[in-house]
Amino acid sequence: MQQLTKRRIILIVLPLASILSISLFFILFVSLHHDSDTDSHTDKYSSPPQSISIQQACKATRYPDSCVSSLSNSNLSSNMEPVQAIQAAIVASQSSLKTSSHKLQALQKASAGNFNLTENVRLGLDALQYSEYRINSTAVAVPGGKIKTARALMSAGLGYQAGCLAGLGKYINASSMVNETMSVLNSSVGIASNALSMIRSYALFGNETGSWVGPKTERDGYWEGGFGSDTGAWNVEFPKGLEANVTVCKSGCDCWTVQEAVEKATDDSEHQFVISIKEGVYNETVRVGFKKKNVVFLGDGMGKTVITGWMHVGQFNVSTQNSATVGVLGDGFMASNLTIENTAGSEANQAVAFASDSDLSIIQNCEFLGHQDTLYANALRQYYKSCHIEGTVDFIFGNADSIFKDCTILVRPQQVDPDKGEQNAVAAHGRSDPAQATGFVFQDCVINGTDKYMELYSRNPKVHESYLARPWKEFSRVVYVSCVLESLINLQGWLIWKGDFALQTLYFGEFNSTGPGANPSGRVPWSSQIPADHVSPYSLQNFIQVDK
Repeated sequence: MQQLTKRRIILIVLPLASILSISLFFILFVSLHHDSDTDSHTDKYSSPPQSISIQQACKATRYPDSCVSSLSNSNLSSNMEPVQAIQAAIVASQSSLKTSSHKLQALQKASAGNFNLTENVRLGLDALQYSEYRINSTAVAVPGGKIKTARALMSAGLGYQAGCLAGLGKYINASSMVNETMSVLNSSVGIASNALSMIRSYALFGNETGSWVGPKTERDGYWEGGFGSDTGAWNVEFPKGLEANVTVCKSGCDCWTVQEAVEKATDDSEHQFVISIKEGVYNETVRVGFKKKNVVFLGDGMGKTVITGWMHVGQFNVSTQNSATVGVLGDGFMASNLTIENTAGSEANQAVAFASDSDLSIIQNCEFLGHQDTLYANALRQYYKSCHIEGTVDFIFGNADSIFKDCTILVRPQQVDPDKGEQNAVAAHGRSDPAQATGFVFQDCVINGTDKYMELYSRNPKVHESYLARPWKEFSRVVYVSCVLESLINLQGWLIWKGDFALQTLYFGEFNSTGPGANPSGRVPWSSQIPADHVSPYSLQNFIQVDK
């Protein structure tokens, strides 16, 4: 089997404003307002809190020894309420993250003569700043009763730290200082994982602390479902009748470039800032920064409004993340009726068209064109409706909790020679911890090839192989529900990453799909057919906390 190689760095491009820490006093004593789920588990939140010891709380984690050690320094009583244990674990994570940042800053100064290492450290520091913001937001969400939101935020906070650690992995043993820094980062990742695991147990079992256990996944025969949404969760219906705040066109409008229009948006606004992008080709790199929240792109249609770029890994100082034609950090981003593309060819390695870290993001009727790594859904809750996505290798990837609904997903050819072999994977998901509430869910989508790909495939189907996904990280999760899988999908369905990596821990599932590529009889043994009574966890309401 042809080995696919990838060189990834999971990093955030733009530095963030420093975030004020939340004091331990506030964290431990602010009152809790429970969410109002209407399912059978509501009583688990509203029942009187049971006292819990540090040791018992830490049984919910993957690393109970480090959990006990970090919480033992928190001046907590031997018995506390469950939410107090979670809040203390978050404070421990905030503290360890600061230590990691200081170590990275020291490494940055010490490695000033090594450009490649210094650049990776710089990008790692940016990632830790973003992690800090998400973890601080988690600390607010927990006492506010937004437990499922807290889990999504903490999942991202952990993910950015893990990405920073992975980015330094290529420099292991380069020096004792690099190794020491990586050791500190690894400890911080574990402490963040502990806090996330407690949040997960509370989201599932509430005050019934006797049920708190270490995180399990579908591979353990455990499905999370029927838990609904936090009160006031988001609505994924794309708003109608939006009026433009600014208009972009080639002549006679408010702005000539999309980036110029983005810069006009007020920082940290709670109101939508609507940018109408008129028909035309906009050859530019667009960045929607962290403070540019609730920005909306409205185009004149797929193929009419086109934002195009060509950056790719292999060019000087270009990482996977910053190769994106359009990169979004600000929450609440929406887009409709446009095309975003990266024109770097299939020989150019990673070349992202669209990268998003935007929480509560809605993308509808948009087209994403590229080859390797077309769409980077990196973190948090993202919804893609009626989109058109094309690519070759892992062209939908990241560690977001995303649903792709009614999308047309087409494989492009890597090769022009019908007799030269190639392997393509639609998706590569990057969940690194079983407690993370992340995964890719494809609902009612069509998976096919472009006309050019199908021409090559029809001439020699044995050498043009396409698969539903492969495991980028250890707990990768990808699910197809009621999709049409055309003949290009290999009967095995799913592709390995390297050797037996993640095959015992991933969850790749299918339910009720049709088409010649949906026959379950030839599937690899480490994939699953989802039982009918366990499909509900992948609904909009349960998976990305959408209000019905």
